[in-house]
Parts: sequence; C-alpha cells; structure tokens
Amino acid sequence: MRLIVYIFIALFGVISLSNCKRSIPEPTDYPTTIHQTTPYDLKIPLGFPEMVIPENNPLTVEGVTLGRKLYYDRILDKDSARACASCHHQDQAFQIDNGTQQVLPHANFGWMTNYMWNGGFNGTLEDVMIFEVEVFFETNMDRLNNSKIYRELFKKAFNVDSITSKDAAFALAQFARTMNSGNSKFDQFINGAVLLTQQELQGQQLFFTEKADCFHCHGTIFLTDFTPRNNGLDANPDAGLMEVTGNPKDLGKFKTPTLRNIELTAPYMHDGRFNTLEEVVDFYSGGVHNTSTVDPLMVYAHNGGVSLTQEEKEALIAFLKTFTDQEFLNNPELASPF
Repeated sequence: MRLIVYIFIALFGVISLSNCKRSIPEPTDYPTTIHQTTPYDLKIPLGFPEMVIPENNPLTVEGVTLGRKLYYDRILDKDSARACASCHHQDQAFQIDNGTQQVLPHANFGWMTNYMWNGGFNGTLEDVMIFEVEVFFETNMDRLNNSKIYRELFKKAFNVDSITSKDAAFALAQFARTMNSGNSKFDQFINGAVLLTQQELQGQQLFFTEKADCFHCHGTIFLTDFTPRNNGLDANPDAGLMEVTGNPKDLGKFKTPTLRNIELTAPYMHDGRFNTLEEVVDFYSGGVHNTSTVDPLMVYAHNGGVSLTQEEKEALIAFLKTFTDQEFLNNPELASPF
C-alpha cells in the first residue's frame, strides 16, 4: 500500500512539473515595448497639389506638436534672444517688419525647394531646418537634452534618448508642413463659394492678362513660381543670386515672393523699400528699370512699366487684398502653445 502511495506521489509530481513547464511562456510571448506615434491628418487646401512628405519624416501628432513648441521657444537660440516666431508673427502672415531686414513669410513650405531672398539655399524642408538649427540659431543641444520636458517630447516623437540637431530640424519641418494658406476670398471665389465685387473682378482681369502682367510670375495656385528673377528694381541692382552663383547673368535676381496675404506683409521687395501696395503698383506701372539682366517675362520693362490708370491701380490693389486668408491668420493650431 505504501508503495502505491509513493508511486502516486511521484506520478503527481511529474504531471505537476509538466503542467508548470507548459505554463511558462516562450520568449516570444513576453510583452515588448513598441514606439508608436499618431499619424497627423494633414488638410491640403482645395485645389492644391498633393504634398510630397519624405518617408524618413512622416507627419505625426507628436512631431507636429513638438515642432510647434520649438517654433515659438527661444531655447533654440544660443543666446535665447529669438525664436522662429520672433520674425514670423501669425497675425502678419508669419512675417514681420523688424526694422532691420525684410523676411519672407512662412506659408506653404511643404511645396518649396528653394529658400531665402537670394535663392541661396536649395533642398528639402529638412535640409533648410537643419541649417536653421545649426547655423542660424547655433542651437546648444545640451540645453534641450537637459530639459525634462523636451526629453519627454522628443522621446514621444522620435523615440530618442539623446536629442540631436537633426531631431530638432525634423520636428520643425513637420510643423512647417502644416502652415498652409489656401482659404482666402480668392480661393473661395475660384471654388465657387463667394463672389467678387466689380472692382475686384476688374483687378482680376488686370492681374491675369498682359495689361498688368502679374500672372507670369504669380499665376500658380501658390501665387508665386518660387523662381529668382530680376524685376527691374534698380539700374544698378543688388547682387542677388549672383552672390551665390558668381554668374553675372544672375545679377539682381531675387526669389519671387508669394502674394498670399500680401496685404499684411509690408514692407515689400527684398530690401523693404516699399511700405504700401500703392507704392508697389506705382513701381510696376512706371518705375521699372530695363537692365541687361531684367527678367525676359517683363517685356514691358523697356517702357518703364505697364502704365496703369489710377482706376486700374485701385482695382488691382482691391484684387490683391482678396488673397488675405483669415483662417490661416487665426488658426489656433498654428498659434503659440505657451
């Protein structure tokens, strides 16, 4: 009888051990931590082409949130003297007259490949943001790495434990791709949502015909072709693109700025010489210089301009003001998070 009990105990032990062995999970059953981000739902303005977004920097809620915070934070600057938003105010279409130099507005960056007035930088949005972080701001990365808040934000966005200038640039690029202006009165008109006044319609006719001849350089949906051109500002123009290329044929060429929100982005031209739209229209009407490098599209340069009447000037300015995008100027998702 005792022998039978021993055998039973032994068998029970073997069975129990076998069951315990089967209950131990295999290594592949152990939970693993996977870095997950939330895809950002980018709204492309009606009528705009699709935006090409690089595979190595997809838009995420975490990345855009981080980029927006960096855009408004002076921590980017080596001396904490400025942030991106110091020269780019939302209520002025992300441009501001700071009294020292004319800056280009920040809008529709996701479709650009060249930057700066003299066309001195070409590349991706990531490339130009790396330039901003490393050269323009000379960011001290230790300051970001020593910030508990930023370490957590970069971890969420990029799953990194040590923040690099590339990470900061990629976050800024993500936010910049959301800074899109495409719902002005003009956009609503071409999409059939509103009507223009008779004066605005007259200005539209001038704009898109040889009469005012604006459309050759500003006729795309972006109201710029992004191309450096010499628009006949001076008989002896500033170097412009020639400063970059060394080619005398590039003398006086500056990037064609967008006319979106042009009502709010004074002063005008690369050197900010014109304070009002009236001054700009007067220049194109009768102040153009016909130099050897003036752009061929400006066929009226030999006459000094397009010779508009006062009525035509006023109509053209009225139409230019239809490019103002109130939604863009008041979008809370583009405003300071602080």
